[in-house]
Amino acid sequence: MNMSEKNILQTLEVALGARSYHIEIGTGLLRHCGEKIGSLVKGRQAALITDSNVGPLYAETVKNSLEQQGFQVAVVTIPAGEASKSWQQAEEILTVLLEHKFHRDACVVALGGGVVGDLAGFVASVYQRGIAFFQIPTSLLAQVDSSVGGKVAVNHALGKNMIGSFYQPKLVLIDMDTLQTLEQRHWQNGLAEVVKYGVIYDADFFAYLQQNAADILNRKLEVSAEVIARCCRLKAEVVALDETEGGVRAKLNYGHTIGHGLELAGHYQGYLHGEAVAVGMVLAARYAAEQGMCDAGIEHQVRELLEKFRLPVQADRSLSIDEVMNGMALDKKVQDGQLVFILPEVLGSVKIVKGIPQSAVRALLQREYEA
Repeated sequence: MNMSEKNILQTLEVALGARSYHIEIGTGLLRHCGEKIGSLVKGRQAALITDSNVGPLYAETVKNSLEQQGFQVAVVTIPAGEASKSWQQAEEILTVLLEHKFHRDACVVALGGGVVGDLAGFVASVYQRGIAFFQIPTSLLAQVDSSVGGKVAVNHALGKNMIGSFYQPKLVLIDMDTLQTLEQRHWQNGLAEVVKYGVIYDADFFAYLQQNAADILNRKLEVSAEVIARCCRLKAEVVALDETEGGVRAKLNYGHTIGHGLELAGHYQGYLHGEAVAVGMVLAARYAAEQGMCDAGIEHQVRELLEKFRLPVQADRSLSIDEVMNGMALDKKVQDGQLVFILPEVLGSVKIVKGIPQSAVRALLQREYEA
C-alpha cells in the first residue's frame, strides 16, 4: 500500500478511566499522525524522540505531519540500542526540552522500538511533573508489548528498568508500514513476546501461531495484523485490570526473570530482549514441569514454536552463571531476597509463584549448561 494512503485496520481501547486511550493499527498512518496528536493536546510544541536506525527512515515524515498542524518540533536522535536507555541519555533529552523552553502543554512523541518508547515515556513522565506522551512504535516487540500499558523506564548498570514510572500515553499509533524496514532478527525478537501471550492467556492464540507460523515468520500482512491486534487486545485487557502491576499484570513477566538476568550478564551486547525472554520461557516451563506444576509437553510445545520463529531456546554457555544470578537478584520481581517466577500450568494459564530459592534456579541453570 502507498504510504500516502491511510487505512485503519483496527482501533482498540485501553480502558483506564480518565487515563484511557486508543491503539490504532493500520497502514499509511505516519503521514497523518500530526492530525491525531494535534486533536489530543492544546500546545504546539513537540519533542520527537527517535534513534539512529529509525530516524533516517521515518522522522522527516512525522516531523512534517506535526509541522502541518502548527507544531514546533525538536527532533532528538539517540544511538540505536539498549545502551541508550540510560539516565544519562534521559538527561540529554531533558536538556533539549529546557533549551527549547517547552511548556507543560508540550508533548513527547516516541518514534522507534522499545528502547525509544521507554526512554521517551520516562522523560515525559518527569519533565515538569509530566507532559503528554505519544507512542509510534516501529518494531514488532514495541507494537505488541512495550508501547501499550505505560511502563516507562531507564536501565542502570546494576539492573534493567529499575528507574521508572507508570505513565500512560495519550495514543498508540501502530503503522504496519514501518515493519517493512525492520531487520529479520528484530522481527523474530518481537515474536518471543507474541508467543508469551499465547502461553499465559490464550491457548487458542497459541494454536493460531502454530498453524500460521510460516506466514507469521514471513510477515504476511493479514496474518501479521491479526497477531498484532490480538496481542494488543490481550495487553489492554490486562492493563485495564491491573495498571500498576499489583496482581494479574505480573503474569506478563513470563520468561522475563531469567531473561533479564541473561541480558544483564551479557551487558546488553548479546541477546536482544525477546531472545533472552525466549530462553527464559523455555527454562521456566522446564522448572514448572520439574515441580509438577505442568506436563513436560508444555516445554516441548513452547520450545518447538520458538524454534519455528528462529529464536534461541538454550542459554548461552559463555555467560557466567554467577552474573546471570546477580542480574536476576536485582530484578524488580525479587521479594524479600527470593525470586518470583511466572510458571505455566497449562497452555493459556500461568501462576505467579513467589519465594523460589535462588539455589533452585542456579541448579536449573547448571543443568542447562551441562546438557
